Amino acid sequence: MKKLILSAIAVAFCALTWAQSKEDIFNSGTDVTWLGLDFTQLKFIGDAAQWKDVGEISDANMRDKYFPGWNELFVKEQKRYDVAKAINRSEVKYALSVTEKANNSIKKPNFFTDDPNAYSHVTEQQIDGLVKKYDFQGNKGIGMLFFVESMSKGKEEAAMWVTFVDMNKKTVLFTKRLTEKSGGFGFRNYWAKTFNNALKDIDKDLKKWK
Repeated sequence: MKKLILSAIAVAFCALTWAQSKEDIFNSGTDVTWLGLDFTQLKFIGDAAQWKDVGEISDANMRDKYFPGWNELFVKEQKRYDVAKAINRSEVKYALSVTEKANNSIKKPNFFTDDPNAYSHVTEQQIDGLVKKYDFQGNKGIGMLFFVESMSKGKEEAAMWVTFVDMNKKTVLFTKRLTEKSGGFGFRNYWAKTFNNALKDIDKDLKKWK
C-alpha cells in the first residue's frame, strides 16, 4: 500500500512539474522552444507573379521552397529574427522540425485565392483544434509558433496567430492574432518582413498580454 501511495505521489509531482501555465510565458526564467512558422492554414490573396524575381509561383513551390526558406531565416539570421529578445529570454531552444513536418503534410496545397474575405478565416477555436492534433515530436514544456493565416498583396500585410502552447498537454496557453506590414525587395524578403515586424510587436507588447 505504501508503495502505491508513493507511486501516486510521484506521478502527481511529475504532472505538476510538467504542467505549464499562461503565467510561465511572462516568466523570463521559464524555457521556451521556438517551433517555427506553420503555413497549413495560409491563404495568399492576389497574384504572386507580380514579383519580377520569381515569375509564377505554384502551390507546390510555396510549400517546398518558400515555407522552408522563411523558417530558415530564424536560424540563419537569429540577430534579425530574435525570438529570445521578443519574449524577454536570454535564449530559446529551436525545434523547427515540428512545423516542418506540419507544412510538409499538406498533400494537396491550395494557397492562392482572389477572395478578400480569406484574409480573416481562422478563429481562436480553430487554433485550439490544430494544437490538439499537433505532433510535438517529444518536445516538452512551452512551445511558441506562428500560425500564418493569410498574406494579402492588396493590403500589403500578413495576418498570423502568435501562439504559446503546453507541448505536454497539447493545449494553447495563449494566442493572439497579429497583422503586420510587408516590405522589401523580392518575394521572400517582402513577406519575411512581416515576421520580423511581428517579433518587434511582441517585444513591445508582451507585458500588456498578461
